[in-house]
Amino acid sequence: FKMDTTPESYLDLFPLDAIVYLTPDSENVLEDIDPDKVYVLGGLVDESIHKQLTLRRAREQSLQTARLPIREYMVKAPNARNYHSETLAINQVFDVLSTYYETRSWPAALRAGVSSGKGYVLPETAEQ
Repeated sequence: FKMDTTPESYLDLFPLDAIVYLTPDSENVLEDIDPDKVYVLGGLVDESIHKQLTLRRAREQSLQTARLPIREYMVKAPNARNYHSETLAINQVFDVLSTYYETRSWPAALRAGVSSGKGYVLPETAEQ
């Protein structure tokens, strides 16, 4: 993958209507990747999780938001801590998106990027 880095803000580089801010708190499910859109991953990096923070940031900037379709394709796995999180690290989101782009399969993409430690598994894994 080719990447360019710049100190400039994505807000200065792309039209607002082309930007989709990925946040696990969005009510919008990412159903497909649009090659004409710019997806912001890890627009806010913080070592602790602050609910709704990325969603508020996107709304303040009048940006479209979306979340990965984890709840649509995965189920909560029973675990000792009763822990379930849709918040992923940047590399996990990248793995999900790049696998989806190559396969056009959300189950394959989510299998590639969502570790079982998040408390979610694909339904066929839960049955085993």
